[in-house]
Amino acid sequence: MIRFPSQAIFIREFTSSTDTVVIVISSLLYYNTRLSTTESRVDMEVSVETTQGLERTMTITVPAERIEKEVADRLDRLKNTAKLNGFRPGKVPMSVVRKRFGDSVLHEVAGEVIKASFSEAVNQEKLSPAGAPQIDPEEIVVGNELKYKAIFEVYPEFEIATFADIKVAKPVVEIGEDDKDKMIDNLRSQQQSWSEVGRAAADGDQVVIDFTGTMDGEEFERGSAEGVPVTLGSGSMIAGFEDGIAGMKAGEEKSVDVNFPEDYAAEELAGKPAQFLIKVNSVSEAVQPEIDDEFIAKYGVTEGGVEAFRAQIGENMQRECDQATGQVTKNQVMDELYEIHGFDVPSVLIDEEAVRMAENMKQQMQGQEDTLSPDLFKEQAERRVKLGLILAEVTREHNIQVDPTRVQKHIEIMAAGYEDPQEVIEWYNQNPQSLEGVQNLALEEQIVDLVMNDATVSDESMGFEELMRKANANRNP
Repeated sequence: MIRFPSQAIFIREFTSSTDTVVIVISSLLYYNTRLSTTESRVDMEVSVETTQGLERTMTITVPAERIEKEVADRLDRLKNTAKLNGFRPGKVPMSVVRKRFGDSVLHEVAGEVIKASFSEAVNQEKLSPAGAPQIDPEEIVVGNELKYKAIFEVYPEFEIATFADIKVAKPVVEIGEDDKDKMIDNLRSQQQSWSEVGRAAADGDQVVIDFTGTMDGEEFERGSAEGVPVTLGSGSMIAGFEDGIAGMKAGEEKSVDVNFPEDYAAEELAGKPAQFLIKVNSVSEAVQPEIDDEFIAKYGVTEGGVEAFRAQIGENMQRECDQATGQVTKNQVMDELYEIHGFDVPSVLIDEEAVRMAENMKQQMQGQEDTLSPDLFKEQAERRVKLGLILAEVTREHNIQVDPTRVQKHIEIMAAGYEDPQEVIEWYNQNPQSLEGVQNLALEEQIVDLVMNDATVSDESMGFEELMRKANANRNP
């Protein structure tokens, strides 16, 4: 039975140079390790009650003598420094000092004793609090013992399940010439230009529109804009919006009925019907570039022509394939680890993680949304915290240390996509924060390798595009 894990791990997201989101783990010491140097006091009474789940109520009684001694010592020091009208410094009678400062000193001492005695008590009782406790003290009176209740959650006790119960289907992909052709078509699409046309808008066209959104006849906040480019069929707008534009010509206006999805980020709009008055300013069709020397030079190929370009495309696709295979495999391992471990997770940790996730999302949206509720992230936060606890215990139990060779390999892979790889490698090695992110990535993969050594692993053949979809389908743990 694992009672007191030495560290917890919370899962984070790390974006590599290829924009592939991977899970990164960063260590946080358990609360009990921070208390390990605190000596237990024998002059206090401690009782612990399990209220529900991981919640504990600890009642602590500190003798009056401990409080009185500290109060007396502080008042004595104040007597020598206090400045009161009618008395010379150092000559203030103790009775006056006690009357003037006694109550504030008593409460100051009580606060410090509560903090210290709580640390002593959890150390004495061998508890691992998750988060700060809720303190409920009885009335603080001169000459009385100090008694209070501390309500808090503890980290769960659990055993690491056997990895032999885990099943993983490892993707196997062969990159063919058709895959390269599709990739080149994608690159051409990225370099395409737009040519304005006079016909009605169709799928694949770009329209520039003005729109005004209303609900029950009233405009809603951030529901209107002008000069917005929209590519029909891209799915960049909510369902029904782009379909409503299809068939419109420049200069035409139209009202489109839509429904915001139930999981829409803005809670006040989620699941509700709305109307958008849309005006089309222009319609343009895509014009893709020819595959010539000018085109391939944009991708760093200056010699060897199209043949060399296709060879480079194949190398890049293979690198992406290797990374995606690792991501898909990792996702399965994380899913399996999550499913085979059944234990409660401290709600305080879930709440804290949900708040962080909401704040991160707001930052990613660059202030476009300031009403995101942490409740939207509760389910995902619970998963992250639970996986973090599991990975932490695996790391501790197997004494896994970061492999520096693997770290450098990851840096080299990420740097390979840049014009000057060596400059990128040096930047990572000289930037401690970024280097730590790669170290955490390497540690995570070492855990995955450890699991797969005992797991049942089978091969699953699939195409390149299917692999990419699988890799991106579960970008969060």
